[in-house]
Amino acid sequence: MSGKLIPLLLATSPRLLGYTAAFSPTLANSSLPKNFIRDTKLFSTDGGNSNNMSDEVAAAKAAAAEYRSSDNDGAGPATVFDNILSGKWPSDKVYEDDLALAFRDINPQAPVHVVVIPKNRDGLTKLSNAREDQKDILGHLMYVAQSVGKKECPDGFRIVINDGEHGAQSVYHLHLHVMGGRQLGWPPG
Repeated sequence: MSGKLIPLLLATSPRLLGYTAAFSPTLANSSLPKNFIRDTKLFSTDGGNSNNMSDEVAAAKAAAAEYRSSDNDGAGPATVFDNILSGKWPSDKVYEDDLALAFRDINPQAPVHVVVIPKNRDGLTKLSNAREDQKDILGHLMYVAQSVGKKECPDGFRIVINDGEHGAQSVYHLHLHVMGGRQLGWPPG
């Protein structure tokens, strides 16, 4: 995340606020008011709150604007997942191999909410950017997601991929959400 958009993203996204509040020591010295983080609902798990949905939509719009304004190399700006992959920020790992990492979402939208990411972003900022030579990693991510889903949610689960601004994507590093642990409703959006 670039420094200029951190306050905007923090003000609009419970997910990004949760990551930065939980793991970023530099935030304590930022220009945000000291009570900003404490007074914001960071880890809401209600999942059905319409406020939460509008926060995610606002975060997706802000992330899309930052993605569009980054250099046009297709890689996009650094993300919270880069800090998790580098070990700078901790995560509650559920699965890891040479190609993928799966960890619990810090702002779960279901009793089980695991995020699966490729370790090497390689331009996979969103699913619609996938190249033909990335079919193997895409298949591997789906395999990891179903493996995690079967283990964590034996009665069934949902795999979600948000793509772009209208898909409410707030982190531009391809990621799959594995959600379950309760009866999920339909339609989802």
